[in-house]
Amino acid sequence: MSSFFELGFLFEIMYNQGFEYWVQWQVPVCALNFIIPAVVVLKYLRKEKKEDALSIRSIDFLWSCCWRHLNPIWLLIYRAFAFVCLASMLYQMVLIDGPFAFYFYTQWTFALVILYFAMATVISAYGCWTSTNKPSSADVTESDGEEEFEDEMNLQSLHSRKEIQPKLGSWGYLMQAMYHTCAGASVLTDLVFWFLLVPQGNEQFEITLLIGGLHTVNVVFLIGDTALNVIPFTWFGFSYFVLWSCLYITFQWTLHLCGFMKWWPYPFLELNTPWAPLWYLGVTLFHLPCYWIYTMLVQAKICLLPKLFPHVYVRLN
Repeated sequence: MSSFFELGFLFEIMYNQGFEYWVQWQVPVCALNFIIPAVVVLKYLRKEKKEDALSIRSIDFLWSCCWRHLNPIWLLIYRAFAFVCLASMLYQMVLIDGPFAFYFYTQWTFALVILYFAMATVISAYGCWTSTNKPSSADVTESDGEEEFEDEMNLQSLHSRKEIQPKLGSWGYLMQAMYHTCAGASVLTDLVFWFLLVPQGNEQFEITLLIGGLHTVNVVFLIGDTALNVIPFTWFGFSYFVLWSCLYITFQWTLHLCGFMKWWPYPFLELNTPWAPLWYLGVTLFHLPCYWIYTMLVQAKICLLPKLFPHVYVRLN
């Protein structure tokens, strides 16, 4: 009986908020635009996760630098600085709008970037502390050659790999998943804001110093982290990016279906238009170029930096 009561209560809410809104032909078509990608990537993740999961060697990549004479502690300092700056900006936004700030995809992504830098800071600190307090397996002498010297300077945590792996395996994988998700989602939010929403002149997206910063510094700090770290960036992470966006769309649909909100945060999410399926399809497909842009940035780093700085950049890819 309780299930029938809950179902009736749900239909009552839908009716009060406009039942006819949810029985339009656009609704199931738009739903397929994020349900199908979510199902596909979930099946892909279940199939490929074991093959693409972090290797033992990749654990050290979480806090190592790609610059020969740069101690990993500088990457730790950068990540801590990025965390503090981003957290302070989000705090100011929450002071202005309260919990309503998280009604937008931008704040969702911004918060995820903050969580990434928080986790990266902790893992970097752990890696630096372990490397400092554990003796090397062998002393490095001049006769060992430049290649061994580079390994000692830039991958100094290799000696504790077996000890750290059980402790950081799952956290390291989560950090990589967040890194890939943040990269694609940050590019998406910034491009949509500056090239789609701002040109419309909507008062809802009025540019202020804080709003402009929220749609800029997220990707800037991520690019800075990419310029320092040696974390592999693959298309496997695109699956997490897709799931992140599908989670946000599900959140929005749930709020509107239950009658908590009557207006959409972004005009292209509106269902009461015959163009809605095309908008949803366009947003879905737009994830590909957004992720591709960041992938090209990483590839440019791998290809150009060894040529521009052959004596200080350690090519590990």
